Amino acid sequence: MNETSPKAGWFGYISALLSHKLEDREQLIALLHSAHERNLLDTDALSMIEGVLQVTEMQVRDVMIPRSQMDTIDINEKPEDVISFVTETAHSRFPVTDGSKDQVVGVLLAKDLLHYYSGKEVFNIRDMLRPVIYIPESKKLNILLKDFRSNRGHIAIVVDEYGGVAGLITIEDVLEQIVGDIEDEYDFDEDEAHIIADTMGHYRVKAITEISNFNETLGATFSDKDFDTIGGLVINEFGRLPKNGESIIVGNFNFTVVRVDSRRLHLLKVERVESEATTI
Repeated sequence: MNETSPKAGWFGYISALLSHKLEDREQLIALLHSAHERNLLDTDALSMIEGVLQVTEMQVRDVMIPRSQMDTIDINEKPEDVISFVTETAHSRFPVTDGSKDQVVGVLLAKDLLHYYSGKEVFNIRDMLRPVIYIPESKKLNILLKDFRSNRGHIAIVVDEYGGVAGLITIEDVLEQIVGDIEDEYDFDEDEAHIIADTMGHYRVKAITEISNFNETLGATFSDKDFDTIGGLVINEFGRLPKNGESIIVGNFNFTVVRVDSRRLHLLKVERVESEATTI
């Protein structure tokens, strides 16, 4: 008797999927989980498929970087100030504004600043700007991903119903909903410390940082009886998985979510505060 190969079993599931009417998304997900339990679909593939299904339901407002957390450059800033800011924040693309965040006049690529160092051209930020892509908060993520692919875009400015800037979103933000966290300008290298101080007196803290390490480094006194990591503590205070840009004060520290995907919290910005009130 010949044993059925995994490949044959997988095609059997595909055939079943195509030959039977599924009444709702839950039945489809149940079928996929059944395939996973029978080792016809590995964990990573299942997670990605679920991510794809989730993206079709999500809107830009669900994953965008909110206006308050946008790192922008004013077009009237001096070249040395622009260079310093780009170096400090370490992003690859920056919205450029003229007076306020509601007046985005273009997008600056960090690599274009190499012209300033070459000395071959007069530094003029206006000549370096790339066009701005504006999208509504309600745009579906799967449609946005298709648009990014067709126009080779990487970043878009999100506007609210009144035309004001609500935030920004990158192609990485969308892809992370499918494949999980992608290392980018916000992330640490694997060999770097879990807690890094910046020049503004803030700290970038990995969510997986042990509470004991956080306490020792920042002089905090959080208990690690119920949670091992600072991410677990923060999620418990929110009572849910928070969104990008959300903040909460716990003890003498303000925690702002810098990076989170649909599955887990990754990175926090931490500031010392005087008040011990908890706000979201």
